[in-house]
Amino acid sequence: MATNYATVTWDQLHRDARLLAETLMPRGPFKGIVAITRGGLIPAAIIAREMDCRLIETISVVTYDEEHQGKPNVVKAPAAAGDGEGFLIVDDLVDSGVTAQLVRQLLPKALFACLYAKPSGKPLTDLFVVEVPQDTWVLFPWDTAPLFVPPLARKSDAA
Repeated sequence: MATNYATVTWDQLHRDARLLAETLMPRGPFKGIVAITRGGLIPAAIIAREMDCRLIETISVVTYDEEHQGKPNVVKAPAAAGDGEGFLIVDDLVDSGVTAQLVRQLLPKALFACLYAKPSGKPLTDLFVVEVPQDTWVLFPWDTAPLFVPPLARKSDAA
């Protein structure tokens, strides 16, 4: 289990996705993008917009239950991508590499890019934006919600 947490804001995610798209531009054009769901959906949408790519396919792989990793299970295959030739795979994070390894086996000719990579999964990516320590659990904007925090002055009233 992770011992540290890192929170990614919507602004940071958007900046990192645009940076990844800029890095990917010279490697294109791509026939399409395969988003690894669910985490890769939003980065894939941003990258598709920036690269003017209209074909977005998905692969749905279930690996995590909350913070516990299990055996990967493909619940939806990326039929339109064939063997991946000319396609870009996009994910939010490559952690242990279990999901990435499975997706790479299914789409061996695709380019694999993600926003964030941990050391164990890093060798399975072709491109990533930020390296994250292995013991860090990344909290994405869709995993968190802003909460009301009372003013400090009100805290002293309650004491």
